[in-house]
Amino acid sequence: MTTVPPAVATEQAPPGAGKPAAKSGGSFLAKAWLVTAVLSVAGSLLGLVRDQALAHFFGAGTDTDAFLVAWTIPELAATLLIEDGLAFFLVPAFSLALARRADDAAGDPVRALVRASLPRMSLWFAAASLVLMAAAPYVVALLAPGLPDRQAAVDCTRLTATCAFTFGLTGYCSAALRAHQRFVAPATVYVAYNAAIITALFVLAAPWGVRAGAAGVAVGGALMVVAQAPSLWRELRRGRGPTAVPAAAGPVAAATLQTAIIWTVLLFALCRQSQVLIERFLASSLPAGAISHLNYAQKVAQMPMVLSLMLCTVTFPVVARALAAGETERARDRVERDVVLAGCVVLLGTAAVIASAPALIELLFQRGAFTARDTATTASVMRVYALGLLGHTLVGALARAHFSLARTTWIPCCTMFTGIVTTAGIGFLTVGTWGVHGIAAANATGICVSALLLLRGMGPDTVPIRTRRLAGQLGRLVAAAGGATALGALCEERVGQPALAVLASGAVVTVSFVLLGLLLRAQPWPSALRHVTGKLRHAR
Repeated sequence: MTTVPPAVATEQAPPGAGKPAAKSGGSFLAKAWLVTAVLSVAGSLLGLVRDQALAHFFGAGTDTDAFLVAWTIPELAATLLIEDGLAFFLVPAFSLALARRADDAAGDPVRALVRASLPRMSLWFAAASLVLMAAAPYVVALLAPGLPDRQAAVDCTRLTATCAFTFGLTGYCSAALRAHQRFVAPATVYVAYNAAIITALFVLAAPWGVRAGAAGVAVGGALMVVAQAPSLWRELRRGRGPTAVPAAAGPVAAATLQTAIIWTVLLFALCRQSQVLIERFLASSLPAGAISHLNYAQKVAQMPMVLSLMLCTVTFPVVARALAAGETERARDRVERDVVLAGCVVLLGTAAVIASAPALIELLFQRGAFTARDTATTASVMRVYALGLLGHTLVGALARAHFSLARTTWIPCCTMFTGIVTTAGIGFLTVGTWGVHGIAAANATGICVSALLLLRGMGPDTVPIRTRRLAGQLGRLVAAAGGATALGALCEERVGQPALAVLASGAVVTVSFVLLGLLLRAQPWPSALRHVTGKLRHAR
């Protein structure tokens, strides 16, 4: 891959030089976050329904373990191609092209970027799918050498391998649309995806067994592309400038995709997703159902993290656009607010998950082939997993800040690699004694190590956030969440019916978290209180 000089790759357009107006006000961001959050929650809820259907039809046994080994490919592809990898270098690239967009006579660098990147990347995505299909037996043997039913896992892997192509196109469309500050279509992709898997399970589970879920992955991946392609086509047609691009525009627009940025981003995303690979590898040597217990626990525990990162997803293009325009202070303030708000959301969710874990798992999964023993194991594993949720959120938020500069940085990759080594080391040492709980503890410890190193790595060469001040704000929120967790757990123990226990515990956690946050003067409560009281005074 050709490397361009740094002066070309990081050249910035002057603020307002031919760029479209960027919507970065609080009202727009709030509405964008709300729409994204609602659709993402809908997708996550359908993901829960998907897991419930899987648990109902196949429980937590060898069939489910075989499917979840094949499911590793969509999980890895989602991180590399939709959520982190492609977005981390395509959003800044499109933001830079939008900042350089000139008048009608100067051409459109956005279209030039699409022409220079999309055909080539599509070929790579298709090639990756074909290679994974051909190598399915070796992939299964590498991921889970102790798996009892390898043939089912191989069949499922060949079906899920199609997502290397469809997820790649999905991630490209999502990044381009978010850079244009269009968030509705990208937020619908997991609704379409999970709906396809659920439908396939109910229609095909009887004749195809667990392979029905893998067929749903293949169909769902195609629907993710269909959900976004029309919106991206409309945005490109609206772009200013003629379709013919001057000679200088193409290389400049493509420059950000021809540097080491791509490798730093993809290696970071691969290291981050390697936690799942390590978990599946270690759990394959445990009794049947271990992989399933880890999967169900992780899917439920991660819901607060997914919701918290929606804000960072919405504001990522805003930060990238601000840095492309040279507005470093505005980008720093935005990143600091995002980290505090995301931390607030994920810590509230963490407290609720830990406090109500047994009742929550019983309510969601204990039916059909999923037994009370499965509930107890999954709930205890989920509580351990939840200890790392703040670390996951900080890694997601701070990595966006690093990569929004649209230049090569190895800090996120190195910190994530250190966390992966920590996860693997603790996992290998504890899996024999603590089983799935040791694997979950290794995950939480490794991601927290990465988060601390990533926070420490923020400085003048990146987005110069005020690290000590930010750490103090997060520390107060952690203390408030700890108190709320204890009170919520006491409430959950005293309510017998699962649905009522979840509701009561959630209410106690929410109220106590807010009150303790106010008592500790943890952000964002003081500013939110001032905003509410100001509105009330104005209303009078």
